[in-house]
Amino acid sequence: MQLIFLGAPGAGKGTQAKIFLERTGLVQISTGEILRNAVAAGTELGKKAKEFMDKGELVPDAVVIGIIEQRIREPDCAKGFILDGFPRTIEQAQALDSILAKLGLALDHVVNFEVPEEELVRRLLGRAAEEGRSDDNPDSIRKRLEVFHEKTKPLIDYYEKKGKLRHVSGVGSTTEIAERVKAVVGV
Repeated sequence: MQLIFLGAPGAGKGTQAKIFLERTGLVQISTGEILRNAVAAGTELGKKAKEFMDKGELVPDAVVIGIIEQRIREPDCAKGFILDGFPRTIEQAQALDSILAKLGLALDHVVNFEVPEEELVRRLLGRAAEEGRSDDNPDSIRKRLEVFHEKTKPLIDYYEKKGKLRHVSGVGSTTEIAERVKAVVGV
């Protein structure tokens, strides 16, 4: 099973992916986590990514697409995966379609977590305080939400037209949201 968890920053994609993984044994592919690990390790990719991330901007497609293809090809992804934080643009979605076709795979569902903007800001500021993430400051949060609305929201239409989109309210307890995901995905 191949899934995408889609939603604005702070919508709960990563949290719900972890819950779903425990239930299904799929692999989570989190571009944010991969990029943050590269930043923490001080790799060349990490240094480039940090410049964009600290400003609340998207890391360039060529970098992210290469990371995703490399990760999907790893043996632990053979039984399925959840993409969390990718794709973020139509161009990335089309690149993903090409990667999956090349590997003989297809998406099963795209779960769109819907959360009001004021709740997103509250969550992101709370996460910044808890985790000390430099990309969760008021200026970058505003910028990231603007970028989401401009670049990522068109993905909703893209996957709706493909019949893959499943809407889930991302408000409530993590258990309530997990039950909603389970209901729309069927696992």
